[in-house]
Amino acid sequence: MRRKFDITTDQPETASEALSQASGLSRQRIKDAMNKGACWWTLKGKQVRLRRATKELKVGTRLQLYYDENVLNRKPEAANLIADKSRYSVWFKPHGLLAQGSQWGDHCSLLRCVELELKRPCFLIHRLDADAAGLMLIAHDPKAAGALSQCFAGRTMTKHYLARVTGIIDVQDQLLDMPIDGKAAISRASTLSTDETTGTSLLQVTIETGRKHQIRKHLESIGHPIVGDRLYGKPARVPLQLLATSLEFDCPLSRQRVKLELPEALRSLGPA
Repeated sequence: MRRKFDITTDQPETASEALSQASGLSRQRIKDAMNKGACWWTLKGKQVRLRRATKELKVGTRLQLYYDENVLNRKPEAANLIADKSRYSVWFKPHGLLAQGSQWGDHCSLLRCVELELKRPCFLIHRLDADAAGLMLIAHDPKAAGALSQCFAGRTMTKHYLARVTGIIDVQDQLLDMPIDGKAAISRASTLSTDETTGTSLLQVTIETGRKHQIRKHLESIGHPIVGDRLYGKPARVPLQLLATSLEFDCPLSRQRVKLELPEALRSLGPA
């Protein structure tokens, strides 16, 4: 069950004391929830996560705890560091790992995992569906984040994906341009192989825009939803068969052309 606690302290006390008294939860559970990013407070006019259970609070401090045992009990899969470019790093995000957390916690997010591993500030540059896997960039300073974000927003980033879809389809550079949420959306798909036994096809997909669930919606629109797509197709015994495999762009930081690719060991979607 999800429970939200919104309190304002009426005496000086620690965060864990205030939340334990208001919620009836043990201090150990409060400490665990705070460490996993489920507690929020206002700092310098901005709402941010409060992780320190022993933080001494002044009278009038407002705390919000978003407590969901199902979320807090999840264990994140490990992300793989592909390259450390100092001002940004390149990661393999596995299926099921969030790009960033929610108000209910962030311990199962790539952003938090990278923050803990590299011990640096981390800024999200772009997104990848939680159900999908593949390459993601994480910036480590605000200027790098802004500059790299513009590569995505300005459509100067070439993005390639592998998608295993239901049904047999044979296309080369097929344009998929159905608008998404009233906005222009452009994808291109080419068949790499087909499998008559499983009735599936392996496609390479390149996207020019980055709408939410763009590839999933575009492939479903032509009658070939991605294998394992519980939203636009049918659930399967395998995760969503969508993999971000490469990124190519003119880096605004190094002023050089950069091409990032998943190592071969991580590129396979495997059989359907």
